[in-house]
Amino acid sequence: MIQQSIYLIRGRRVIIDADLALMFGVPTKVLNQAVKRNIERFPADFMFQLTKEEKGEVVTNCDRLKQLKYSPSLPYAFTEHGAIMAANVLNSERAITTSVYIVRAFVQLREMLLTHRDLARKLDELEQKYDKQFAVVFAAIRQLMEPPLKPKGRIGFNTKKS
Repeated sequence: MIQQSIYLIRGRRVIIDADLALMFGVPTKVLNQAVKRNIERFPADFMFQLTKEEKGEVVTNCDRLKQLKYSPSLPYAFTEHGAIMAANVLNSERAITTSVYIVRAFVQLREMLLTHRDLARKLDELEQKYDKQFAVVFAAIRQLMEPPLKPKGRIGFNTKKS
């Protein structure tokens, strides 16, 4: 469930406040109040508020966040570090336990991305290798397609007897 709650927004992997509150077992309002009381613990790289457009996109892409559509407030997005800090400011047993699972989910995503990057790099290497090999094949085919060069014959009569 945690991995399904991680979105890529503004180039960062984040969890929306409604999902984070659900994981921590508290209402979203309680989570946001605790965050606002401790705002100095949440710099911009830990948490940011979504724009109206981003909110609309998240609601459109995720069925379980449909309740956000009618909410007058803009949701907050928490990075991995922000989610851990939120668990610390809530200071409940469930929040602390859940934060461990959240960290594990983010780590698994990072590992998958590294695996995909490595696979993409290997694929690029193979493609370049085979492009070079096919270039030789295409050159050989083109050479075979060209008509053989015939020696030019002399124009006129042949006076020599053979």
